[in-house]
Amino acid sequence: MSHISDWIFSQYKGVPNHLIYIEILGVFFGLVSVIFSKKRNIWVYPTGIISTVLFVYLLWCGRLFGDMLINAYYTIMSVYGWVLWAKNSKDNIHVEISKMNAYDIKITSWLALMSWLLVMIVYYFKPYINNNFSLDGIELGIEHFVWTDWVDATTTAIFLVGMWLMAKRKIENWIFWIIGDVVSIPLYTYKNFIFTALQYAIFTIIAISAYREWKRILRN
Repeated sequence: MSHISDWIFSQYKGVPNHLIYIEILGVFFGLVSVIFSKKRNIWVYPTGIISTVLFVYLLWCGRLFGDMLINAYYTIMSVYGWVLWAKNSKDNIHVEISKMNAYDIKITSWLALMSWLLVMIVYYFKPYINNNFSLDGIELGIEHFVWTDWVDATTTAIFLVGMWLMAKRKIENWIFWIIGDVVSIPLYTYKNFIFTALQYAIFTIIAISAYREWKRILRN
């Protein structure tokens, strides 16, 4: 066990302590948010907003501007979901749930495509952004993409669909969260956000449990 903890903290060598604490705090509120979501509790959104705002700051400091913009978008989507859940809660806390229909499939397909293209545009201009918004000495082009850029764009599309379906209280949102969480574990491990990778591992377990619970509720 000590070897695992030593390895985890070795990935943060040279990182300011306050950034490590912010990541841990963001992970904590992210986990709390998913637990509230499993329970169909509207507090999923305020706790989730705290988590995404913390990660916006963290990723800004880490100069991971693509991820930062994604988390900023998640914050906006959380506000949207909060409003929808507030309007459709039966006791101001819990909400009714349902399954996707043909219209939902059409909308989610467009959302996935548009979000994927948006993130690809962000990563196309990433060298320009990382160079303090200057084109001096840099080149733009898809040929400069690394594998994490493609994976980021794909997971963002998956998570965006998951967030939209969760806002609409559709049980299928958990399927998208499970897929995105599983892919994000090695992705964030590679980026040296070890606590975040552990968060996604726990997210996966909670999402599987939540899908089963929502399915049981619908069946009853």
